[in-house]
Amino acid sequence: MVKEVKELVNRPDNTAYTQQRLPAWQPMLSAGIVIPGFVSIGLVFIGIGVALFVTSQSIQVLEIDYTGVEQSSPCFKCSDQTGKKCDCVMNFDIDSLFKGPVFFYYGLSNYFQNQRKYSVSIDYNQLTGDLDYFTNPDDACFPFQNDRNKPIVPCGAIANSMFNDTFQLFQLVNGQKKEVPLDGKGIAWWTDYNTKYRNPSVTPLRNAFNGTVKPPSWPQAAYELDTEDTSNNGFINQDFLVWMRTAALPDFRKLYRRITEGDYASGLPAGNYSLEIVYNYPVLSFDGRKKVVFSNVSWMGGKNEFLGIAYLVIGSLCVLMSIVMLIVYAKFKFPEED
Repeated sequence: MVKEVKELVNRPDNTAYTQQRLPAWQPMLSAGIVIPGFVSIGLVFIGIGVALFVTSQSIQVLEIDYTGVEQSSPCFKCSDQTGKKCDCVMNFDIDSLFKGPVFFYYGLSNYFQNQRKYSVSIDYNQLTGDLDYFTNPDDACFPFQNDRNKPIVPCGAIANSMFNDTFQLFQLVNGQKKEVPLDGKGIAWWTDYNTKYRNPSVTPLRNAFNGTVKPPSWPQAAYELDTEDTSNNGFINQDFLVWMRTAALPDFRKLYRRITEGDYASGLPAGNYSLEIVYNYPVLSFDGRKKVVFSNVSWMGGKNEFLGIAYLVIGSLCVLMSIVMLIVYAKFKFPEED
């Protein structure tokens, strides 16, 4: 009697849901369904692939390598890596209007920011403005944790290796140099600038860094990254934020500036240009290379031929498979089962 009561208590409710009596639908796949389906999917993918590929082809990209390995390069004199400040000039021509807005990137190759020890060499507590970690940086920052028995702020290999080449762009008009305005506002991720990284709540900012030292490879301290604009200084400096978001691949580019103002709001007109470079960042020690990249974008983003080609390949394979299945079906025509 007790056993029957327990069974009644544990029994699920007598509903269609708990007793698995809900109506179900199961497709009966046949040649008349599968073959048209493959054809439709293939044609859709081919259409998307053509649109992506044509759009990608319309995006303009100009790359200029300024590593200075070749003796003919204007930056060859700067590639000896003596540690001294060096300036060089790269001249180039644009044949037709480089449509705006134009994005100005710097690119590095053979640079493994995804190496494990490098990618974890950072103290996020320090970068949120926590002063306790200013005096006692996280052990993950080693060997860029302390310098001469003083804590390094910001600590870690990522911060220490921050890219520090600088650029000025000029258009050459009738023998005169006309500076092209470069906009550095809003080049970092919104979440990095507004949430992830914060400066200490200390005024003036330099007082928060008392008793600390700058990273060994930095020419100036973090509170001197932009002394003219407090909203772009310290840990919320746009260039610093862009660098701290590490790249996944060894060949990468990072946004340096945008060209969106003045006479160049619609793009870079055809003509002669001069790029003045302050050459600071060493790359030859690891067989790396440096370049600048000018590019515009479309509704699909930057230039990316792979995405369009991938859609075309998958779409073509679907159409090809549908043809193969049609031939097999027409030849054998298996009788349908009841």
